[in-house]
Amino acid sequence: MPADRAALERLHALPRLTLAAAPTPVEELSRLRAALGAGPVLLVKRDDALPFGFGGNKIRKLQVVAAQALAAGADTLITTGGVQSNHARATAAVAARLGLRCILIANGVEQARPTANALLDRLLGAEIDYVDSRDARAPAMDRAADRVRAAGGNPFVIPLGASTPLGAAAYAMAVGELLDRIHPPDTIVLSSSSGGTQAGVIAGCRLHGLRTRVTGISADDPSAAIAADIRRILGGMEQLLGVAAGALSDADIDVDDRFVGGGYGVPTAGSAEAIELCARQEALFLDPTYTSKAMAALIARIRSKELTGGTALFWHTGGQVGLFA
Repeated sequence: MPADRAALERLHALPRLTLAAAPTPVEELSRLRAALGAGPVLLVKRDDALPFGFGGNKIRKLQVVAAQALAAGADTLITTGGVQSNHARATAAVAARLGLRCILIANGVEQARPTANALLDRLLGAEIDYVDSRDARAPAMDRAADRVRAAGGNPFVIPLGASTPLGAAAYAMAVGELLDRIHPPDTIVLSSSSGGTQAGVIAGCRLHGLRTRVTGISADDPSAAIAADIRRILGGMEQLLGVAAGALSDADIDVDDRFVGGGYGVPTAGSAEAIELCARQEALFLDPTYTSKAMAALIARIRSKELTGGTALFWHTGGQVGLFA
């Protein structure tokens, strides 16, 4: 199908901050391909190399979402995640750069000696409130926002992962960045959890008229739940970009939950192998929670001959700070 030029113009007209230089590198993983016994040409899009706040996909999203927060006159950013949340760390970094207060709602137990993302959250000056479950996070964010307002402040609440239509728009933009560097890949594989990154990549491919298959590898939830979130975000992007209902949300949504293993953040034999294989063959560092499971899925598809020819691009969404947890 042809590219939607009008929608692409509206997409790139969305306000965004410039916190990290773009484009991020696209590199060929030739040694990894050889170690796997051929298969498709392997490429990696290095959003782990975004040069701000230890990088990762949340930095892209927050450049757009924080622009909205500033336009709304916010003085406080509030968001949520686990104790070792990449999104929380990225939000704290953006708040520090912009001179805003940051409140993080973390589900889990406070570490006696903070490590990895939890350490960075504190170095960045974030205020951290702990809750005991995922279900408790949204109410706790609302209470934190109420406290800020009661004290005369102006809070801006960012949902988990900045996985909103606006946050996802950052990844629709990133598809254009990718196409400035390479021909469209046949397959894109990435980690998928709250759905915003995959929704953005799907939308970007649709808007550019690509036939690229976008496969998300679940880090936690069942594939049906993530796919429903992605379709909802795509519907919101249709309104954001002024395109017809169904133009984005009727896309095929491919989410694979076979590599979750014991659950969120629990390593598997495949994810451990992926971390070591990528490090030793390419000096490419994956994280234990997200990208290692996505790479494990890509490796499995190559070994099973599901992927043989063409080009497969692994979109590295960052999180390597998790290696130090």
